[in-house]
Formats: sequence, structure tokens, C-alpha cells
Amino acid sequence: MIRINLLPAERERPRKKASVAFDIGQKVTLVCSLILVATALGIGWWWWTLDREGVHLANEIAAAQRETARLQTIITQVETFERQKQQLQQRVALIEQLRTGQSAPVHLLDELSRALPEMLWLTELRQDGGDVTIQGRCTTLTALSDFVANLERSSHFRRPVEIVDSQMEAASANLTELIRFTLKVTFALPGTEPAAAAVPGRR
Repeated sequence: MIRINLLPAERERPRKKASVAFDIGQKVTLVCSLILVATALGIGWWWWTLDREGVHLANEIAAAQRETARLQTIITQVETFERQKQQLQQRVALIEQLRTGQSAPVHLLDELSRALPEMLWLTELRQDGGDVTIQGRCTTLTALSDFVANLERSSHFRRPVEIVDSQMEAASANLTELIRFTLKVTFALPGTEPAAAAVPGRR
């Protein structure tokens, strides 16, 4: 009679299943550990990259701020120079204007002195821009006529010369009759405006 012992075979099967289950658990744990390590490394590298980029950006911002401060100083200096330039230009223009204004009365008096005939003298002279009012005395109408003709011949006065008033008056010293006159004329420097044409019949 042959006997077959089946017990050992039945006992070995559960051991193999436990060993296989243990191997799968280790693999899963190992894989999870590797994933965690890789994730930690990735996060660490990402954090390190952001930190380096933040430092780089901070350095660039600091450099830009220094450059802005330097440019602001230059801009301030340029604005100061521009203001000084404008002030100098205004002073030069004012000086030129004063020179022109000073030369006009000199020319006016020079031309009047040249136009004065004998026995005629001036008592008052008023200038309002280009308009000049002349008051004076003379002994004869011929002297007054010569004075008007001399003014009209001058290139510094626009023609015609207007006789605003002329009347006889007695002098207090010797009771000699004098002619008191008032003239109005337009004065212009040479080269500014051409003199008007002479009026027919005017000497």
C-alpha cells in the first residue's frame, strides 16, 4: 500500500505567497521613497533657482536705482545750465536794447543841433516813442521856416514836419517880439524806415 503525504505541500504554499507579498510591499515602499526624494530634490532646486533669480533681480534694481540717481543729477545740472543760458541771453538782449535806446536820443539831439538856424533856440523837447514834440522861440518866421526845411531834409525825420502852433509874444527884457512855436515830427534811426516823400509846396 502506497501513502502520499500531502501535508508538507500544503504547508509550503502559504509561505511562498507571504514571500511574494513581502517583495511587492518592499518595491512599492522603495518606489514611493524614490518619488519623495525626487520631489524633495525638485522642490529644493526650484527654491534655489528662485533665490538666485531674486538676488540677481535685487542687484539689477539696485544698479538701476544708482543709475537713475546719477542721471537725475545730470538732468539737474543740465536744467541749471539751461536757466543760466536763458538768463544770460535775456541780459544780452536787455543790454542791446539799452544800447539802441541810448543811441536814439544821441542821434536825435545831434540832428536837431545840425538843423538849428541862427536866431532860433529850443525851450522844450518831448519824445514819446518815435513822436517828438519840439517847442522853441525864434525872432523871425524865416528862421522857423529854415528850421522846418532842415528837419525835412534830414534822413532821420519823416516828412512832413507839422507846425502845431506859432504865435507872437513879447520878451520881458527888451520887449522885442518873439515867435513861440510848437512842432511835431516823427524821428526814425537810419535804416529803420524810409522817409516819406516830400509834400508839394513845402520848403
